[in-house]
Amino acid sequence: MRLTPLSSTLRTLPLGLLAVILSLGAAGCASSSSSPEMAGTQPQVSVERFLQAANTRDLDAMARIFGTEAGPIAEQAGSGLGCAFRRMGSWLRLSSRCTSWQDIEVRMNTIAYILRHDRYQMRSESTVAGRQARTIRVGVDLEWGRESYSDVPFVVVQSRGGRWLVQEIGLERITSSP
Repeated sequence: MRLTPLSSTLRTLPLGLLAVILSLGAAGCASSSSSPEMAGTQPQVSVERFLQAANTRDLDAMARIFGTEAGPIAEQAGSGLGCAFRRMGSWLRLSSRCTSWQDIEVRMNTIAYILRHDRYQMRSESTVAGRQARTIRVGVDLEWGRESYSDVPFVVVQSRGGRWLVQEIGLERITSSP
């Protein structure tokens, strides 16, 4: 019995069947969780919710507030068969690769560890120029014990659904402080 490489097997599949397999893979990568919408309708509300979730290490809530204009990172997590098909599609450059929930959890846990705080205060809010989606920079002052960090930048983007998601955090403001 002779085994053929996966790439040659995929080339011989009818195009319609390959499209169905890849679309099932993409559907399987969406999160099926039914938790309520965490992202706020205002940029500062989303930053406040993110900071609260970080302090309580609610990684799921953080993943529902962190994302891009396409949506929360929690909705991009995948597992199982659907993600396997999507991963194969990424090898052929037909779809993007799934992000595992474990990767998201590690990322949110690291951010939560860095952002731990006793108190915070919103300092500023300004529009970020040159972005396709509406984007706001929210500056936050954080205090933890005797340490204080001034104007930590949170870049918040408006998603297609109208909610505001934390897209970037200037963690170097905290990690590079003496």
